[in-house]
Amino acid sequence: QVQLVESGGGLVQAGGSLRLSCAASGRTFSGYAMGWFRQAPGKEREFVATIRNSGSTYYADSVKGRFTISRDNAKNTMYLQMNSLKPEDTAVYYCAASSYLSVQTDRGRYAYWGQGTQVTVSS
Repeated sequence: QVQLVESGGGLVQAGGSLRLSCAASGRTFSGYAMGWFRQAPGKEREFVATIRNSGSTYYADSVKGRFTISRDNAKNTMYLQMNSLKPEDTAVYYCAASSYLSVQTDRGRYAYWGQGTQVTVSS
């Protein structure tokens, strides 16, 4: 079992920045690929970014160049630095852990989820 807790969400103006954190406990954090997903009201939960245990990353086209995913295995923590935020980035952001070694953008491949943190970007 892996327990995940997100933090760092909030209200920010368009063009601003936020940094989300995901603290993990339980099984060895470094053994999992980690991902960020988001869900806006009335929409499906969608993939945002993922980082493998090797450190390689992959992003959704909608956030590429604006968001940066990273992890600190010593602290059992993953981060999402979000810059140049847009109103369409408004959503609940979830972190998730996957035991699959390859890049995974399908939420069904992630077994463990946090409770989510709200990000609201005003225009």
